[in-house]
Amino acid sequence: MNPLYSVAEIRQIEAAGAARLPAGALMQRAGQAAANAALDLLPFSTSRARVLVLAGPGNNGGDALEAAAHLSHAGAQVAIRYFDSPRPPSPERAHALERARNSPARFVELQPEDIAAAEWNLVVDGLFGIGLQRALEGAARELVLAVNALGCPVLALDVPSGLDADSGCIVGDADGVAIRASHTVTFLGDKAGLHTCAGRDYAGLVSVNRLEVDDAAFPPASMHLNDVAFFGRNTRARNHNSHKGSFGNVAVIGGARGMGGAPVLAGRAALMSGAGRVYLGFAADAPAYDSAHPELMCRNAADIGFDDAVLVVGPGLGTAPAARTLLLRAIDSTQTLLLDADALNLLAASPELKEQLAHRTAPIILTPHPLEAARLLGISVAEVQRDRIGNARALAAQLQAYIVLKGSGSVIAAPDGRIVINTTGNPALATAGTGDVLAGLCGSLLAQGWPAWEATLAAVWLHGMAADVLVADGCGPIGLTASELLPAIRVAHNRMAHHHGR
Repeated sequence: MNPLYSVAEIRQIEAAGAARLPAGALMQRAGQAAANAALDLLPFSTSRARVLVLAGPGNNGGDALEAAAHLSHAGAQVAIRYFDSPRPPSPERAHALERARNSPARFVELQPEDIAAAEWNLVVDGLFGIGLQRALEGAARELVLAVNALGCPVLALDVPSGLDADSGCIVGDADGVAIRASHTVTFLGDKAGLHTCAGRDYAGLVSVNRLEVDDAAFPPASMHLNDVAFFGRNTRARNHNSHKGSFGNVAVIGGARGMGGAPVLAGRAALMSGAGRVYLGFAADAPAYDSAHPELMCRNAADIGFDDAVLVVGPGLGTAPAARTLLLRAIDSTQTLLLDADALNLLAASPELKEQLAHRTAPIILTPHPLEAARLLGISVAEVQRDRIGNARALAAQLQAYIVLKGSGSVIAAPDGRIVINTTGNPALATAGTGDVLAGLCGSLLAQGWPAWEATLAAVWLHGMAADVLVADGCGPIGLTASELLPAIRVAHNRMAHHHGR
């Protein structure tokens, strides 16, 4: 399990850990951990390596100074661009500065143009840590822009400077800048902001060093990274003595005129991830069959038995009055219900539908992208993205539903406040139809008897894993289509079932 902690929790962990240790021990350990991570990134013998260390005015800069001293003693050619603090430094930071000054490292007043003109093998970013409150400006801003243009490996300490460790947003929004790190070594505990919103683009590969702090200093975590350990036990090798009824029914309700492809994609995903029977209920006239997958049963939505299958409602549904009637009928059903796309837009526009939803006893899953979530919450997309975790949690509590707030680092929220951030997936998923595939996949796992929380976690993980495998094989990310995910999802699901056995 990979727990995630808020900045407030990290502060508490730091205080509890420091109380059990000699003064300055945590900064010294952080500096050593940073130096070790840096050495792993140097491409040749240390004595030839040119390393630029950015040391800011706070304790993050102290960690960087400790690292610089270690790296210079290891033989690297270390240049330190140092920012002094207008306030008196903490004693441990003062000691770190003294150690750096007594090391072979050089303190240099490099300007951004000097940095751009030099050859560096590594930049260590210790400008600003988890306490940054406003957008970087002045010399720090120009320095960040210069480093981002270098193209060499960049190791961020704790969090890339300029990135909000809680939200994953760039501090200062449109006016902000942040270090674009290739690697981040984060201290004490992992932070949610490194894995969602802009986090994955700016933090790079994240490693966690707990600095040998005792387990007793860590509170129970309400946030985690997604992991097969959360849901793998639900997948089983199939018995020979089984039939199509053993693996459940899915009904996809959608497909208004001009949008018939969406329910077809969802239905194919349900079929190819193991559902026993899949019905497609079209809001407009139903086609006779799907020529690629004639196994799918195509019907008019009004003719579907809404109490006979797990319901996936919304792909291509439209927002006409007839679509609202179908959604109301689905909400009134006794089956587990997944709402996506136009079902979410209809729900956002209708307090009555929200009220009906609140009276359901069967589980509910919603899979909004940020715009759909903004409509449901009555706020802007920018506000949704500014606090993806808080907004997913609020929506889950408000609707008593499991929420998947899609995007880079999809946020999965349970009504009881649990948060999981997904780690699979890549920009190949930023194309039409991939949301329909996710909805059908999740519906399929639900039909096969998975509990709602585990089915949601697994569907998001498998969906992203399929994209990762395809991109690793050279199929994307540019130009990958939603349909191409389906066989890769099937392979990933079967491998997971084989691994976890009976």
